[in-house]
Amino acid sequence: MSFSAAATGFVVLFLSVTVGQHEPDWSVKYNPTQICALKGSTVEIKCSYKYPHKIHGKETEVKTRFWFTKENNRVPLDLKKDSDYNSRITYDFEKSSSCKLKIKNLKQRDSAEYKFRFITNQPGGNFTGSPGVTLTVTGLRVQVRRSKTQTELKCESSCDLIKPPSYVWFNKEKKMEQQTSSIVVSVADGDKYSCSVKGHDNHRSPSVYAPEILSAKLMSSGQITEGRSVTLTCSSDANPEAKYTWRKNNNQSVVSKDHQFVFSSILSSDSGLYYCTAQNKLGEKTSGPVSVQVTYAPRPPSVSVTPSGEIMEGSLVTLTCSSDANPEAKYTWRKNNNQSVVSKDHQFVLSSILSSDSGLYYCTAQNELGEKTSGPVSVQVTYAPRPPSVSVTPSGEIMEGSLVTLTCSSDANPEANYTWYKEGEEAPKASGQNFTITNIILKQRGNYYCEAQNSRGTRNDNITVNVVAAPRNQVVVAVAATVPAVLLILILICLVLWIMKTKVWKQPSRRGAGPVPSEQVNPAEESVVYSVVHLATKQEEPLYCNTVQLGPTGSKRHKKKKEDERAEYASVNYGRTRTDARTESEKQDTVEDPAALYSKINKRGKNSRETPTGL
Repeated sequence: MSFSAAATGFVVLFLSVTVGQHEPDWSVKYNPTQICALKGSTVEIKCSYKYPHKIHGKETEVKTRFWFTKENNRVPLDLKKDSDYNSRITYDFEKSSSCKLKIKNLKQRDSAEYKFRFITNQPGGNFTGSPGVTLTVTGLRVQVRRSKTQTELKCESSCDLIKPPSYVWFNKEKKMEQQTSSIVVSVADGDKYSCSVKGHDNHRSPSVYAPEILSAKLMSSGQITEGRSVTLTCSSDANPEAKYTWRKNNNQSVVSKDHQFVFSSILSSDSGLYYCTAQNKLGEKTSGPVSVQVTYAPRPPSVSVTPSGEIMEGSLVTLTCSSDANPEAKYTWRKNNNQSVVSKDHQFVLSSILSSDSGLYYCTAQNELGEKTSGPVSVQVTYAPRPPSVSVTPSGEIMEGSLVTLTCSSDANPEANYTWYKEGEEAPKASGQNFTITNIILKQRGNYYCEAQNSRGTRNDNITVNVVAAPRNQVVVAVAATVPAVLLILILICLVLWIMKTKVWKQPSRRGAGPVPSEQVNPAEESVVYSVVHLATKQEEPLYCNTVQLGPTGSKRHKKKKEDERAEYASVNYGRTRTDARTESEKQDTVEDPAALYSKINKRGKNSRETPTGL
């Protein structure tokens, strides 16, 4: 014998026969054992049960009957004692062998396995029908099918309805005219579609709609430093559920396809604005920007000089420093690695640059995370030579014959070139920083001036060179040191000349005359050589040597006796006083010039008489 269970409203029944387990005298049968019902509807679950009417002559009497889904310590709990059911269920035990459970306003949480239990007056006369009836509570849902040209909505349930009912459609709580299971719509922003079985408007399906209430957030709190883990999260209200994509700075390329975008070790290059897009078959929505600012220490600064190239004194010069940093860096300028700061701005402006501003400049960029210092930038200011500084060594009065050095120096950039001039002369005397005169004379005294010149200009300055004559004793010493060498040279010259003249005088002295007897001709007597050396008393007067050669000019020299052999006289006279013993005639022959030096060569006869050569 089979029983059926009916559900009011629009429940689909799945029919099956379940035979109660236990001895044939005790049983509970459910029919059907599987029920699917729509949320909000009413369902009836039915069963039949039997038991022995008499046991050992004792009549069997049913004391308690109830339905349950839960057990407490293996003790079934009556549904009527469950607060979640007591106002929505009723039992029907009108017939002694039937059992009926009615549940109205079904909720999805009512889905469960329902069992019937009865208790009799017989010892051990308790019985539960197991397995029970499985109830599945489901609601209507709208299925979305989208093509390129249209969007189709279909109202359906997970229950297999034998007789599909008529449906009603709603948009934004407003009932639509269509009463078919499927409709085609053009979804606009804010549209929300739902459906229900006709006559059960209060049991509508959940609405379907495009994503809305989109939220994109940066989950990391506090300052984001380079290398940290950072997470971006996106969420929205949408049905069907939305899918998510992340883009950076509104670029078309997708950086993530998850509702969470995770940076495991964020870089400074990850800084920017991020946008999340939620999309389903009914539309899409894009969030506002989420700012991600990664903080990091300054990068090595970049330094530039304006104008570039050569810098002229007095011009406007700007040194600029820049560094990539977050937070923004603060800048300081130092010169030549000194500790003192010359500027606290990213630009160091020299409105009228000076030569003293030349040097190496360093820029330091600093924020709360660290600092970096640039390499040196060279600033070289060009300028015309400053007034030269001129000096003479030795200073004061300069003795003639001294070594004299004139020195000139001037501060200039580019480095100056130096040229020396003497006052009254157009041609330069020398070039270079130093002008050296190795043996200065009186006529070289006077004013000298130095000209310092570069590409920026020319400056000059002068100095007086005062030359004085050397003292007399110094001249004597100089002559004394010079005479031996000069005398040796003169003797050699005279000796050579004597040899040459000797050869010449061996020839006849007159044309047509016969040969002269050798005893009558004295070549030495006929070739008297006078050599006079004068030493100047002043340096301007030259040192000279006069040689007088006397040939056969008269008969007197040929008539001298043969015994008058050739004699050489050599004497050196110097100074105004003489202590040697000479004849008065010889003293008269002495030249008055105190600086005269005479060398006389005479013939000495047999009587040792001295004949002066004279001049």
